[in-house]
Amino acid sequence: MQPRRPGFPARIDGLQPPRATPAAAPAAGSWRPAPAPPMPQGVGLDSAAVRARMVQRLAAGGVDAQAVLQAMGTVQRHRFVDSALANQAYEDTSLPIGLAQTISKPSVVARMVQLLLEAECVRGQGGLGRVLEIGTGCGYQAAVLACVAREVHTIERLRGLHEKARENLRPLRLNNVHLILGDGMLGYPRGAPYAGIIAAAGGDALPPAWCEQLAVGGRLVAPMAGAGGQQVLLVVDRTAQGLKQSVLESVHFVPLKSGIA
Repeated sequence: MQPRRPGFPARIDGLQPPRATPAAAPAAGSWRPAPAPPMPQGVGLDSAAVRARMVQRLAAGGVDAQAVLQAMGTVQRHRFVDSALANQAYEDTSLPIGLAQTISKPSVVARMVQLLLEAECVRGQGGLGRVLEIGTGCGYQAAVLACVAREVHTIERLRGLHEKARENLRPLRLNNVHLILGDGMLGYPRGAPYAGIIAAAGGDALPPAWCEQLAVGGRLVAPMAGAGGQQVLLVVDRTAQGLKQSVLESVHFVPLKSGIA
């Protein structure tokens, strides 16, 4: 089945994502979003101050890209989880989002997005261009990516989560995010090549399609099974000479699966 890409006009209120071409995109850390809109009343720990404390913890933990910290402070994570879990939204923990899937820890999201911003093509061209996200989930990471990338293609294999992400992202009005229902292991060749590819599920091996769709100078960040079957964070850089892999810290993600369900 061919992946379906529904129309999706969107924009976070008060936030203008990069609009320049990749060659003229703003340098990481140079873009400044407008202040977040007022928080709704009576929804637990959802204030801008709570997000600011989360950002402080991320910075203390080693996240130093200003564009990433600003994005994490702008996107309201509590809007992407069940209302019963809103009081845990800004803790550094993964939370269930239904269909046996989870929303990643803020520290993991920030870490992986920062790794994308350290790609050669970002340093050489001044900003992050087109990104492919494997596993939309509830849409939270796509919203964060929308703050730092010119364009985001995000693909989800589970119809229920695909629709949930649409509902979560629609009020934010992000005009640089494209939601796709399809098999993430096949990537999304219509949008290739990508300056960055980021995966929110871990498999036993890297799907060949992802590497094929990565631009020269681009970077892929994904959890993969390492020695002994334990998941590790894998970084793949595509150079003119070929692929260069780096294995980083241990991680824990849901399994990478094929097909549409």
